[in-house]
Amino acid sequence: MSTDTGAGPYAEKDTGGGGAGGGPRPARRRAASWTAALALFPFALLGAAFWFGRLVRPGADDWCFLPVVRDEGALGMLAKFYLHDNGRVANALLVVGYGAFGVPGHQWFAPVSGAVVLGVLWALTAAALGRAGLTAPRGTVPLVAATATAAFLLATPDTYKTFYWPANSVSHTLAPVLACAAVIPLLRARTRRGHVLASAAALLAGVFIGTLSEETVVVAGVVLVTVLLTGLRTPPGPGRTRLRSWCAVALAGLATGTVVLYFSPGAQARRTRFDADTGSMLAPKALGAALRAFGEILGTVLTTWPYLGAVAVGVLLGLSARGGERPARGPGDGSADGPGGGQSRRGPLRTALAGLLAFLVSGYLCVVVTRPVFGADVTTASRVWGDFLLLYVLLLTGIGVLLGRAVAAPVVPRVRRTAPRTVVAAVAAAGCVLACAGLAVPLFRLETEMAVRARDWDHQDQWLRERAAQGARVLPYAPVPVGGMLEPFGGHGRRAWPASCVARYYHLDEVTYSTRLP
Repeated sequence: MSTDTGAGPYAEKDTGGGGAGGGPRPARRRAASWTAALALFPFALLGAAFWFGRLVRPGADDWCFLPVVRDEGALGMLAKFYLHDNGRVANALLVVGYGAFGVPGHQWFAPVSGAVVLGVLWALTAAALGRAGLTAPRGTVPLVAATATAAFLLATPDTYKTFYWPANSVSHTLAPVLACAAVIPLLRARTRRGHVLASAAALLAGVFIGTLSEETVVVAGVVLVTVLLTGLRTPPGPGRTRLRSWCAVALAGLATGTVVLYFSPGAQARRTRFDADTGSMLAPKALGAALRAFGEILGTVLTTWPYLGAVAVGVLLGLSARGGERPARGPGDGSADGPGGGQSRRGPLRTALAGLLAFLVSGYLCVVVTRPVFGADVTTASRVWGDFLLLYVLLLTGIGVLLGRAVAAPVVPRVRRTAPRTVVAAVAAAGCVLACAGLAVPLFRLETEMAVRARDWDHQDQWLRERAAQGARVLPYAPVPVGGMLEPFGGHGRRAWPASCVARYYHLDEVTYSTRLP
């Protein structure tokens, strides 16, 4: 699908049709130049974030994963998760994927996973435009994808755990992205065979995600049910039938994976541990506490202003997109909103409201699920919010697109005079730049902390390896934390975990608490 239209995103008037050659060549060049210049900001930000991944070193759960992968291989890690830890066999496979390379695997995880997030959002945006019958100036789709990726990965209060810590990222950052990836074949499907392949991809993705992240299962399940319910108001036809069948297959995949996880020995052991401390997550008192906690989380998320960068690029996409004058065709080649302009106009607003409701419901249910593990700390454990924050970023981007489309082709003609497209585009572009700047400041501050930790970690690692090779069985270890990560002997030596894993990693019998690096 070509993303080059004949009109520039900042032109005051439409200069041509939606085809690649529909408008004057200077307008296309101006659009490409502006978009390329603006895209430099989120891409430069992501490039820096990816480069800082070289400073990552193992910590917390990594200490316990690495010796298992080294000594027992993939089967040992699968057994650890399925039989003892939590039942997440897909999680175990991803841990093996980076843990098999040791420390370099941790260093490469951030750039590789970040590239996956960027690629999926890029492909998702392009597929959504194509399904809606829209085209946009060349470079607009990468701009949207890069800005949304930066907001998702870097706007949380704890970027290190969200993005750089592999043990968390595979469950709460990559998991929702993989769920989005399963939607792309559906949006691209044009034939019966394409729909069969899209359904197969949804089934496999559902089973995988079901054994990877309970929270992403919750979010994906709520979104799928929302799509099914909102689809009841669309006219019957092949489009609705195929969409409903795809959602049903995806839900079946999620249910299958969840059953495998729920009845695993590891999940049962995990429930026994945490239910004994917190009681049932569905008790009225627990549900009320979860609601209050979600309210606090919303307060944090809604006041994190760099997320507005997603709205800004959405507005730019809405302003520059062309086509789609007729009601958009649904994923099954049927009408999404049916004939008639009134219903078509209500469709986007209804979709936005449904998306907002899905975000609120799924976010609350995620807190219900995670609160037994984190307790009151769930309000500050931002590393596990990623399961529903990706939906939040996509929702903000979609709202921005609707706003941009309203300005570009307003229902009320007077809107064009009071909000000229050039002014709105300039404000949106400035918002994108400011959001990137707002994300860059804490990122570079974190890079300084990561560099200090990497230096200290490498020095201590070399010392421990040398002493262990000389026959030492008990050695001191000084914690080197970063980003609030748990290190052995936290709380000034009162909390030993995961000291035993550190000892196994260095082939020692024991490590003892030290306040000074060797």
